[in-house]
Amino acid sequence: MAKHSDTSWKKDHPSTLLSNSVQKADRAVKQAMSHPEEIAVEHAFNSISHAKNALSNAEHRNEHMDTVEQNKDQLELIRHQLAEADEIVKE
Repeated sequence: MAKHSDTSWKKDHPSTLLSNSVQKADRAVKQAMSHPEEIAVEHAFNSISHAKNALSNAEHRNEHMDTVEQNKDQLELIRHQLAEADEIVKE
């Protein structure tokens, strides 16, 4: 498979980008929870923001809506976990 193609895989497979983004956000939030430091929380917020953009794109393109819904639920859980980690950092 060629590394460079005419169209980006992100555009071809928004549900894959969403799944990967949610997984990355989950890892970032877990890192922030285990090491509640400002930089880890900021990184997790950025990862969640990226995942939210991927979610919006996948919803807009009506991509594998069952997978999109699962990732949407997972993203909501991750956001709540990050809020808890953020509170710890602020204390």
